[in-house]
Amino acid sequence: MGSSSPSITSRSIVRLSLGWWRSDRSQPTSDPASIRSLIGTLKAPLNVVSGEQGLALAVGGETRLGTPPPGGDFVPLFASLPPVTPDMLGDPAFMAAYGLRYPYMTGAMANGIASAEIVEAMGQNGMLGSFGAAGLSVERVAAAIDRIQGSLGDSPYCFNLIHSPNEPAHENAIADLYIRRGVRIVEASAYLDLTPAIVRYRAAGIRRGSAGLPLVVHRVIAKVSRVEVATKFLSPPPARMLQELVAAGQLTAEQADAVSKLPMCDDLTVEADSGGHTDNRPAITLLPTILALRDRLQEQFKYPTPVRVGLAGGIATPASVAGAFSMGAAYVVTGSVNQACVESGSSDVVRKMLAEAGQADTAMAPAADMFEMGVKLQVLKRGTMFPMRAQKLFEVYRAYSAWDAVPNSERMNIEKNLLRRPFEEVWAETKAFFERRDPTQLPKAETDPKHKMALVFRWYLGLSSRWANVGENGRQLDYQVWCGPAMGAFNEWVKGSYLEEPRYRNVTTVAMNLLYGACVVLRRQSLAMQGVHLPSICFPTEPLSPDQIEAKLR
Repeated sequence: MGSSSPSITSRSIVRLSLGWWRSDRSQPTSDPASIRSLIGTLKAPLNVVSGEQGLALAVGGETRLGTPPPGGDFVPLFASLPPVTPDMLGDPAFMAAYGLRYPYMTGAMANGIASAEIVEAMGQNGMLGSFGAAGLSVERVAAAIDRIQGSLGDSPYCFNLIHSPNEPAHENAIADLYIRRGVRIVEASAYLDLTPAIVRYRAAGIRRGSAGLPLVVHRVIAKVSRVEVATKFLSPPPARMLQELVAAGQLTAEQADAVSKLPMCDDLTVEADSGGHTDNRPAITLLPTILALRDRLQEQFKYPTPVRVGLAGGIATPASVAGAFSMGAAYVVTGSVNQACVESGSSDVVRKMLAEAGQADTAMAPAADMFEMGVKLQVLKRGTMFPMRAQKLFEVYRAYSAWDAVPNSERMNIEKNLLRRPFEEVWAETKAFFERRDPTQLPKAETDPKHKMALVFRWYLGLSSRWANVGENGRQLDYQVWCGPAMGAFNEWVKGSYLEEPRYRNVTTVAMNLLYGACVVLRRQSLAMQGVHLPSICFPTEPLSPDQIEAKLR
C-alpha cells in the first residue's frame, strides 16, 4: 500500500472496550492491506485491539472480559470477530434436508434457460439447481430427467412445476412424469391457487413411519410473492381436493390422511422484484411479512418440521445475499444473473445484452402462459422492442372480439412487423402445436374467435423467448428476455473485474463469489455492531477467481 492509502486509525470509531487481549505469537497489524487479507480469510478468528498507532487487527491470542488482568502484557480489546464461512450461512436444516453444502439455489427459468448444465453444476458443488421445465414439452422434460439423473446420481437436483391455468392437462402431465420418474424435489412457481397437480405430487407416495409421523417422498419448494398464496402453501392441502383425488383413484385414503397433517411445501421462497413472473414486491417488506405468517401458521398447525423461508428477487451482489440472511432467510435463490452465465440455455447474443443491462433497463410485458388473464412478467427492454409489441397484442386482444374485427391498419401492422406472415398461416402452425401439446384448446378456438386470436398472439409471445434462446438472426427486436433489476446490480458490482466479460461467467463462480462476499459483508457488519468502523479498503467484496476463493476458505 502506498503512503496515500487510508489508515484504519484515522477513519475508525470505537465506542467501548470489550475486554483485554494479549498476543501468543503474532503481532497486531494496522496496515490496511494486511487487515484486508485477514478479514478475507474467513476461517480466521480475529480481534480488534489497541496497537502502537491506534487500532490494530490481531489473529489468535488470549482474550479476557471484565476488569484488567494482572500483568502489563494485556491491551484493550475492542471487538472480536469469529469465523464465518459460506456453509455457516442460512438454515442448516435446509442444507441437511437436501444434502447441500451451501444454502444457495438457482431458480427455474422457463424453456430450459435454467438448463441441465446449470442443475449439474449446482449439484456437483453442494448447491441446488432447478431445471426450467416451464414451456417445454413432456418429451423435452423427460429427456432432461434422463440426463440429470444419469449425471448427478444421488446429488441434489430440482425440477420446476409451474401453474398453467390455460393448460391444466399439460400441468397434470408434467406432475405425472415427475411422480413416475422419481423426481423428488419440485420448485412450484407462478401459482395463483393450489391445483390437483401440485397436491397430487405432494401426496403421492407419502406414508406414516413407525412413530406415526408422515414420511414425505416428494418435497415442494414453493415460490410466492403474495400473502394469500403463501397461506395456501403454508397450510395443509384442502380437504375437498384430497377427497376428489381419492375418489378419482389418484391418491389412497391413507395418503390423503397423512398429507392432511403437513403443509403443502417444505420450503417457501419469497419472490421479490425478479425477472419473469413477478409482483415487483420489495424484499425488505415482503420477507418479514411472510416470516411472520409462517410463524403464525406453525403455531396454529404445529407441524413436526416448520417450513423454512428463503428469498429470491434482487439477489445479485454480496450485500443483497448478506441482507437476505440478516433478515432471516434460510436460503437464497438467484435467477437473472444465471441467465447471463455460460451454462444457461440462452444464446451468446442474449448473454451480451444482459451483461450490458442497467437496473432501469427492464419493463413489464404480457406473459404467454397467462395472456388472457392479463398477467405480466418482467423482461429486458434494452436492445429489444418486445415489451412494447407484446403490450400492443394484449391491447388488441382486449379491445376486439375477433381478428376480423381488428381495423385493417392494425392487422397489417401486426402481420408485417410481429407475425411476419398472414394471421391464418400462423393459426395453422398454432393449431398443429396445440394438437400435440393440449388438444382441449382447439374446440374452443373453433367456436370462439377471440380465443383463436389469443392463441395466435401467444404464438408470438412463446416464440419470442425461443428466438432469444437460439439467437434467431433477424428477430433481435422481438427477443423476450426475462430479467429483473438484479442483473444491473450484478453488472455494476463486477465492473472492471474478470466477471465483466460474459464468457467468464459460470454459475459456480458467480455463486461462490456471492456467498464469499456476503461473509465479508457480514464480518464488516459484525465489527460495526461492536462499535468498530473500518474503511471500505479493508473489506474485499470484489469478485475473486475460483482459486482465490478456495485459498481463502482453506
